[in-house]
Amino acid sequence: MSLTDIGVAVVKFLPPEAAHTATIRALEKGLGAPLRAPEPDPVLATVLPKSGLKLSAPVGLAAGFDKNCEVPSAMARFGFGFLECGTVTPLPQPGNPKPRLFRLTEDQAVINRMGFNNFGLDYFVRRLSKYRAPVPLGANVGANKESADRIADYVRGIEAVAPHAAYVTVNISSPNTPGLRGLQDKASLEALLSACGEAERCGKPVFLKVAPDLDPEAIADIVGVVRNQGSWLAGLIISNTTLARPDSLTSRDKAQAGGLSGAPLMAPSTAVLKAFARALNGEFDLIGVGGVASAGDAYAKIRAGANAVQLYSALVYSGPGLVADIHRGLAALLKADGFTTLAQAVGTDL
Repeated sequence: MSLTDIGVAVVKFLPPEAAHTATIRALEKGLGAPLRAPEPDPVLATVLPKSGLKLSAPVGLAAGFDKNCEVPSAMARFGFGFLECGTVTPLPQPGNPKPRLFRLTEDQAVINRMGFNNFGLDYFVRRLSKYRAPVPLGANVGANKESADRIADYVRGIEAVAPHAAYVTVNISSPNTPGLRGLQDKASLEALLSACGEAERCGKPVFLKVAPDLDPEAIADIVGVVRNQGSWLAGLIISNTTLARPDSLTSRDKAQAGGLSGAPLMAPSTAVLKAFARALNGEFDLIGVGGVASAGDAYAKIRAGANAVQLYSALVYSGPGLVADIHRGLAALLKADGFTTLAQAVGTDL
């Protein structure tokens, strides 16, 4: 058993949020991360067609793990093809009252109602500007809970992080900030993206992160709005956590309020991903998130139209060694199906 495996076993005995904080502090002190990242199979290398992001491997770290951009260099050494820090808001905020993070162990899932707890843009940008690892690092921006002008918050966030990030994600899909998902409505989304387009002057790719809880009409509305944005918008990240509670859940905390992630999100988030992929027909880069815990899961997202994927909740149960395992398994799956590049497999199930 490696030092990393021992650390994962130890933190599982702590309450969920305490375990997460302990993990960040340990990584910040140089504990637990490998000295260097594993070398990915060349078949996994890919370039996202619209954004131009060059990835050595397609599995990235989703936002939420490193909210304050404190340990991206350490996480890069676990073999991620790209990383995303945040969500960061212009002003620091404590988030929602504790407890607000729950392990659903029997379901291999997590419920959170963190509420964009973070140290604010100034702290985040100081950390982001010091990042030097070769793995692309994105920044996920949001709005303060008590903001009088949430669109202005997104504009401020983009302007602050874009000079230092490989890409920016506009997060309008967290279920834990009241009213935030209303920005996915057609008129609100048009106003938001028009303002964000004016703010994005650094030439960095910008992604929009959407919820999985979208009906066909809402998907069609979002597709129509993003198509009208012109060249500045690079793509969509699909999806955030869900407010749904599948009947299959068995864990004690299954009824807790907040967003559900992990294994139960795999099927519904992939269905929404596939719907967007069919509607957009390759016009935008798509990053698939939700329930990825194996090479098979990652491959299913790619075949459903994702150019790359992200994970987070699976690390709670499998530890960061999972990333290299997924990449090895994914390379084998691609080769078994006769693909010589990952891009050839994108959307083959549509």
